[in-house]
Amino acid sequence: MNLATERASVRVSKQIADETLHAAVADAGYTAIPDSLDDAGASADAQVTSGMREGQKVVIAALLSLPLVLPMFGALVGRHWMLPGWWQLALAAPVQFWLGWRFYKSAWGAVRAGTGNMDLLVAVGTSAGFGLSLFNLLRAPNHHGDWPLYFEASAAVITMILLGKWLEGRAKRQTTDAIRALQALRPNTARVVRDGVEHQLAIDEVVTGDVVIVHPGERFPVDGEVVDGRTHADESLVTGESLPVAKGIGDRITGGAVNGDGRVVVRTTAVGAESMLSRIIRMVEDAQGRKAPIQRIVDRVSAVFVPVVVAIALATLAAWGLATGDWSAAILHAVAVLVIACPCALGLATPTAVMAGTGVAARAGVLFKDAEALEIARNVSIIAFDKTGTLTEGKPVLAQRVAVDGDARELLRLAASMQSGSEHPLAKAVVAAFDEAVSTADDLQAVPGRGLRGSVEGRNLFLGSTLWMREEGVDLSPLAERDALLSSSGHSVSWLAERIHDRVRLLGLLSFRDQPRPGAREAIARLHGMGLRTIMISGDNRGAAEAVARALGIDEVRAEVLPGGKADVVRDLQREGRVAMVGDGINDAPALAAADVGIAMGSGTDVAMHAAGVTLMRSEPALVADAIDISRRTTRKIHQNLFWAFGYNILGLPLAAMGLLDPVIASAAMAFSSVSVVSNTLLLRRWSPSP
Repeated sequence: MNLATERASVRVSKQIADETLHAAVADAGYTAIPDSLDDAGASADAQVTSGMREGQKVVIAALLSLPLVLPMFGALVGRHWMLPGWWQLALAAPVQFWLGWRFYKSAWGAVRAGTGNMDLLVAVGTSAGFGLSLFNLLRAPNHHGDWPLYFEASAAVITMILLGKWLEGRAKRQTTDAIRALQALRPNTARVVRDGVEHQLAIDEVVTGDVVIVHPGERFPVDGEVVDGRTHADESLVTGESLPVAKGIGDRITGGAVNGDGRVVVRTTAVGAESMLSRIIRMVEDAQGRKAPIQRIVDRVSAVFVPVVVAIALATLAAWGLATGDWSAAILHAVAVLVIACPCALGLATPTAVMAGTGVAARAGVLFKDAEALEIARNVSIIAFDKTGTLTEGKPVLAQRVAVDGDARELLRLAASMQSGSEHPLAKAVVAAFDEAVSTADDLQAVPGRGLRGSVEGRNLFLGSTLWMREEGVDLSPLAERDALLSSSGHSVSWLAERIHDRVRLLGLLSFRDQPRPGAREAIARLHGMGLRTIMISGDNRGAAEAVARALGIDEVRAEVLPGGKADVVRDLQREGRVAMVGDGINDAPALAAADVGIAMGSGTDVAMHAAGVTLMRSEPALVADAIDISRRTTRKIHQNLFWAFGYNILGLPLAAMGLLDPVIASAAMAFSSVSVVSNTLLLRRWSPSP
């Protein structure tokens, strides 16, 4: 259960009726309301409405309590404004049993469940004060001052706690601003063309494959692909990209982005829960709803905290009563102990910080899958990067082609024939470089981590890495010098060879060049400034990998690593410290899962993003440093919040037990502890990514 989001996630071992779940929650003293992503906007509105009702209750409680509390201040200046006892009872009873009913209900649920909570302490404490006052009033109905009444204490305590909860609720709603801002991006309708006729449909009626028209200034209602028109899309609230992005035919559109300056026609590729916006909201909500590892320690402390406080209150009651004989004063001191010790601030310290941290991170384009990834990222000491598509553009171009027999065009034709149907970046570069029709390869087979084998026009060909050529016994010496020169200058080299009977003959080589991503060098420098060590893991030859590493300022290179070996490299690095792995491809998924924290580039595959604990919505290495930074700041806030939460109790409990705290002051301090914890958390909202 998450106190900050007021949500619970339930795992059941077998299929059971919703009514059974509702009954179980009710038995624990709570009310269950089914939650769904589609109702998230309505849920936010309900929270606002609930906050208004809570505010109204605070005003009513204050109006009823004020006539009881004012005489206390009047006595300080010699005024005697004390109301008759029966008037005090009439004013205090609605506060105690109507406005304070929530505490009794929750306390009873806690008792039935065999646990203790803050509301149990409030209910016991205020009931003791109210009950003592009622007992004294009945002993002296005319109340001439023989027996003291403490109705003002119980009423003021409940009023202060209600005020604290209302202020706390307002602050908590601010920590979820990021979620509500994302929810507000969803248009309610879409302009859909069906059978040549334009219809204005509710967004729930749009299906995959529908053609949607979007005018300038409107939000894109669906994820899709532009089939007509050109424009610029403002995706800042979805991906964190500050500048509008040019969109033309074939470009992908994210629902929720704002159409800039052109009318476009979009073919729908995802709607509802499968849209990018819904997935982002779901990921942020999941992260906010899960507990950070440090919260488990807090939970264990809280589990014993309430019984210990009750024991201290009983000890205070007995000690004061036996020592002084004034059992009325003893009860008040015990009430002060119960009230000051309410552990609400402890329950809010971690989840509110997680909510605020994941919220501001989402606005910047950094999505944490869960609170554990958010907390662990702060302890990372090594950042391991995949090269292609992560530190580089991932769009290599064919730089050179060298044939052993001098016929470079025939070499390129054969290579293009081998790779005409492949989606690999190097294959696309080869096909793009050959502008004529190519033959179709037969018996084509991909050899993982090595290359392709197949038959073109009856010729048995191999196209792949240096390692594979050596394994096949290919003599590379005719082009060894050219290979060394190209590799040292940062080129990736692929070889084409032909098997003739029992011998494999070299035909030539193809070299590729991939440009570093803009800002990659600055991002690496920033990580170094944060005290982090950077390593690049690449399947390329060592020369090409080291050339890129030198250009970017990478500390260390692990080159010629097969896809399956990246996870082994990560596990080897974990002997030296906590490792974050940054990648984008399917072949990076095992390494992302093996790392302490996996960070997937948003341009990557779904497999990579599922394996990672952090997803970057933009393919910018600078976001890696932002993720580490917000993790460190959020965890620092958690520690600060826990310090304040424990500090109030450590300081307040002895003072209350010694009789130095009035219950009214104790309730104000308790309420202020919760408000101060949430207010400290809200400072996280001022965080912004470094330029």
